[in-house]
Amino acid sequence: MTIVLDILSWILLAGGSALLLIGGIGLMRMPDFYSRIQAAGLTDTLCSIMILLGLTLQADSIPLAAKLLFTLLFLMFTGPTAAHAMAKNAHHDGLEPWQSDAGGGSSKR
Repeated sequence: MTIVLDILSWILLAGGSALLLIGGIGLMRMPDFYSRIQAAGLTDTLCSIMILLGLTLQADSIPLAAKLLFTLLFLMFTGPTAAHAMAKNAHHDGLEPWQSDAGGGSSKR
């Protein structure tokens, strides 16, 4: 049974790390603030879930696993809320979303 838990844990840890890397690349490639905040919010939350679940499977004691799960619960609420607050504040300050040119090309970033 421990082999199955170890394999599942490493799959979650590797998947979370890979998504974190993909999210970082996405942050550099997105054209505007709103796209970047969407990419960061999604990958941050999903990576946190996968990595903390992988660490929970590796936990030696129940109190440690409970702390990891409470941290996961906290991050599931605060990550999307922070992204929403930043996007709402940017919209309130008048930051316009990026739009492509009429000819199909991209406008200046």
